Amino acid sequence: MDIIITGLGSVGMTLVKELTEEGHNVVVIDRDALKVENSVNNYDVKGVVGNGASNDVLYEAGVASADLFIAATNRDEMNILCCIIAKKLGVKKTIARTSQAVYADLFSDDSELGLNMMVNPQQEAAREISRMLRFPSAIKVDQFSEGKVELIEFRVEEGSKLQGLVLKNLKDTFKSKILICAAQRNGKAIIPDGNFVIQVDDRLFLTATTKNISSFFKELGWNKQAKNVLIVGGSTTARYLCNEIAKAGISTKLIEKDKARATFLSEDLNHTEVIIGDGTDQSLLIDEGIDSCDAFVTLGNIDEQNIIMSMFASSRNVPKVITKIDQLSYHDILQKSGIYSVVSTKTSAADQIVRFVRLMGNKKGSGVKRLFHIIDETTEILEFEAGKNFRRFDVPLQDLRINLKDDLLIAGIIRDEELITPTGQDVIKEGDSVIIVTLEEGFDNLNDILNF
Repeated sequence: MDIIITGLGSVGMTLVKELTEEGHNVVVIDRDALKVENSVNNYDVKGVVGNGASNDVLYEAGVASADLFIAATNRDEMNILCCIIAKKLGVKKTIARTSQAVYADLFSDDSELGLNMMVNPQQEAAREISRMLRFPSAIKVDQFSEGKVELIEFRVEEGSKLQGLVLKNLKDTFKSKILICAAQRNGKAIIPDGNFVIQVDDRLFLTATTKNISSFFKELGWNKQAKNVLIVGGSTTARYLCNEIAKAGISTKLIEKDKARATFLSEDLNHTEVIIGDGTDQSLLIDEGIDSCDAFVTLGNIDEQNIIMSMFASSRNVPKVITKIDQLSYHDILQKSGIYSVVSTKTSAADQIVRFVRLMGNKKGSGVKRLFHIIDETTEILEFEAGKNFRRFDVPLQDLRINLKDDLLIAGIIRDEELITPTGQDVIKEGDSVIIVTLEEGFDNLNDILNF
């Protein structure tokens, strides 16, 4: 597919990396010649230096024959303008990165202006954090099939009921219907079989309904939804988050050092207590109740400060600490310090866009409905629609296994709005949504899971 990306910030560069790795022909546009040069040198792309809203620049990039135009600059209005112009010049589809929800409302109908998708990284990150706060014992929470299925990542601690358990005995030990679909051990991704023995410090990934996850965590003796949250940093993400968790009745306190911003947030967020102050001041955090909160979330603009504040919260034994970072190289530092829940706006936005690209590239029949990268992006969890061209309908999964590619697991089947936790006797039927976990990248079609 021929794709043009304008704006080589963190989101743009993440997209360049992922889309070139998937074999797409990518052209990059940016005013900064050095950024363009670095992209050309590091990836198999063509580069154009200039304004992404310029006719001449867009023509040089090949907009008239391109399949997709992605505007990922840090200016909402510029992104929208670039997409409108690109569409007028002939590109088939457009995606605009935005940070303000009002634009999604204004341009929800793409029939006139040609905006096929609007991605809001801050809003998506806020939703991700909100899901974590529902299950504080989880490191990360994602959803499939419009919330019918949850994907939960958690760590096995010393003394856990899971320690030493052979996976095939899981159903005999726990009543809840859950499926452990992937694991990370010593940094390596594993698709576990029935003989997999769970060890301390394993990172496990499970799929189940919200009800069954709650029941499973209760069996493990883990805590319920956070009730009292302390947030540092009055960013756009924080504003979205406060609105999200207010719906769940969570008591929220937000610390912001800029007086004007704090005043605005205080007037805008009716259900949030806003404090003017510096969240890096440890005495302030103590005064504002860090020792009694259920969760602590850092949403400042400087990664290093977010990390330091999170480490302090961890040292005060806050049950749940969530850290926003933009430089993913800091991820390992946080993991080694015992802070496992990390959010990045750029990866959440990139995953949304890559999923859209795959949907565009699908042939008739089965297609990707949802996509997540886990375990340092070495493992993919995908939701497919089982279209009529799938070659192995109504085959019991225990018989289908011989036809499946290696390092792959069927983690769930959604039929008639209900999740089926797969057993050997279950089958895939036309119209099902099928959740797949794989160590292989680039699946576009449900038939790709087969080895013939």
